[in-house]
Amino acid sequence: MVHDSLPANFFDKPEWLSAAAGFSRREFISISVGAALAAGFFSTAQAKGKQGDEPRRELGKTGERVSMIGLGGAHIGFQDSEQESIRIIRAALDNGINFLDNCWDYNDGDSELRMGKALRDGYREKAFLMTKIDGRDKKTAAKQIDESLRRLQTDHVDLMQFHEIIRMNDPDRIFASGGGMEAMLEARKAGKVRFVGFTGHKNPDIHLKMLSTAAAHSFRFDTAQMPLNAMDSHYESFQKKVLPVLLKDRIGVLGMKPMGGKIILQSKTVTPVECLNYALSLPTDVVITGCDSMDVLDQALNVARSFQKLDEKQMAALEAKTAAVASKGEFEKYKTSTHFDGTTQNPQWLG
Repeated sequence: MVHDSLPANFFDKPEWLSAAAGFSRREFISISVGAALAAGFFSTAQAKGKQGDEPRRELGKTGERVSMIGLGGAHIGFQDSEQESIRIIRAALDNGINFLDNCWDYNDGDSELRMGKALRDGYREKAFLMTKIDGRDKKTAAKQIDESLRRLQTDHVDLMQFHEIIRMNDPDRIFASGGGMEAMLEARKAGKVRFVGFTGHKNPDIHLKMLSTAAAHSFRFDTAQMPLNAMDSHYESFQKKVLPVLLKDRIGVLGMKPMGGKIILQSKTVTPVECLNYALSLPTDVVITGCDSMDVLDQALNVARSFQKLDEKQMAALEAKTAAVASKGEFEKYKTSTHFDGTTQNPQWLG
């Protein structure tokens, strides 16, 4: 049910969606909360259907329940010891974090290799396993899908996503004849992939282009992944522009970069715990955070177990703390630089 202050056909008008960045804080919260309530989000978010004291949330319309905190894959591989990486992954799973993030290109494939070893001995059954590919054409995408499965030592992943949708022509390339979507759909038909999504961190308008291109091809993504944090609302905001669309269509909301790859923390405006609580208080299905040590993992687990959703006043207070330094994206370098753009630095990954 659309909030009654908006035209009934609001979500059918892409030009109105693009103007969403102009909403006031109160208007946006009304839209997001209204859509979330319609989807049953808050009732499931607070439910304690859990394993190891880790609360679960519904993942869009998939019927899956995933941990509200997800274990980021980019940080798996940062450890000097492979055994330490395995220890972190298994501790997360033993404590109820079931959503595992990864990507074909993380740490030159080492993140998937280490995760594959961690998922032996019955741990694969505990995990909702996600990874990503970069291939934009069918041949490259198919090759990367199979390589990821081999590294992860599994015959299927629960969710496969197109990685780094950061260029306006990425959606057209993926959905073109002979594009990466053909390989993804064949993999899904073969049982290698259960659900399909996409990720990006550059500009919310590119996310909207990916969603509209999918709709034009009669395809609906199961999930979309994007930066959602206490600075995002001030500059090229995914929260304001993309989140309402995902909620309306009940596409799974994967929040990432709650601390901006730790760069947001360098602003000295918000703490790690505040960052996690902010992202979890948005209508996210899972917030993916990097845990490169047991101490950081314990911090994430403690936040999830003690989580109380921040109210509008508390959310606004955190945004106010970041407002002065966030207006130009200085601490969201994934939006304003190529620092986080693996496929820009390695265009051969795209095919």
